Amino acid sequence: MDAIELTRDLVAIPSHDSEAAVGDYIEDWLRDHTDAEVRRDDAGTDEDRGGNVFARKGSGEVTLALVGHHDVVPPDESQLTESGEYVIEERDGRIYGRGTADMKGALAAAMVAVREAEPACELVFASFVGEEVGGVGARYAIENGFAPDYAVVTEGSTGYSGPQTTDVAVAHKGRRGSTITASGEAAHASETEEGENAIYRATDAVDIVRDLEFPSTDVLGHSMCGSVAVTEIDGGSAMNVLPERCELTVDERTVPGERAPLSRVEEVTGVEWTVDQDLPPMACGDEAFADAVLDAADGAQDDTPEHVVKPHATDAGWLSEAGTDCVICGIAEPGEAHTATESASLAVIECCERVYRTLAASFAG
Repeated sequence: MDAIELTRDLVAIPSHDSEAAVGDYIEDWLRDHTDAEVRRDDAGTDEDRGGNVFARKGSGEVTLALVGHHDVVPPDESQLTESGEYVIEERDGRIYGRGTADMKGALAAAMVAVREAEPACELVFASFVGEEVGGVGARYAIENGFAPDYAVVTEGSTGYSGPQTTDVAVAHKGRRGSTITASGEAAHASETEEGENAIYRATDAVDIVRDLEFPSTDVLGHSMCGSVAVTEIDGGSAMNVLPERCELTVDERTVPGERAPLSRVEEVTGVEWTVDQDLPPMACGDEAFADAVLDAADGAQDDTPEHVVKPHATDAGWLSEAGTDCVICGIAEPGEAHTATESASLAVIECCERVYRTLAASFAG
């Protein structure tokens, strides 16, 4: 079975409500088709996620991990049959269906690479649960001792420097989502002096957010700039009542080592700021490793790949935060993941299998 056939099998197993069944398939396939030591943990089992899947083979002074995830976001109606199965189509050199790009195509490529590789190091395959809901599996694995020296996270890196070119991302932004809550005192709108307008306090906080400088940094010669934006507002109860409460949501894209000083909004009377989600950014700190992955990518395709940066968070952020040097190299192109027309290039699936296999055979730290 090659990586394309395996992609078809993985995509055919629904994994948006529960990824346990596809996790079973991955575990069984690795046991049946590789000489790796295979195990399963208990990540997300209380939510019927079925646990992360790991495979390990080879030995050496360093550990190289090929990391993916086997959960997907809910499919569009057009991606489901009447009986609830996933629709899979192939045309014009691409495979279409929920999870093809994010990220079962790359997962299949990594599984075949584990089967075929004769690693120069200790090679680990890891497929996590719950990536789409905040890194459930990655965080569980890290908390329970998963600490490879190096990792290739197989999220999308194709199409950044050129169409169909599989690049190597050396950094990505994180995301911090937060809430600004302004409290006031309700009063009749005809007697404004009797109350405190929570919306006015909220807009004072918005002025502070608007004037914040965006954090920036450099990673291996690549500039990264974060952003901060107020994205939602909710306040007021009636046209003739001064509002006693107003809430704002803030989307912040973070860069390694930096955060915008959003706590300044609490300088406004009656305003509180709370962090709801903080997905960490990623930065590769080992240029030699980044170059080794780029060399493998260069040898696996006719185009010339480049080091690039990604705009959004992945499980690489959790691994990087825990001390693993990471890069991202995978099949998904910008704009493919989570869409009703999600697809992956068959040629790029094969390319990524070559990248992973070549890197495992050549990288010894």
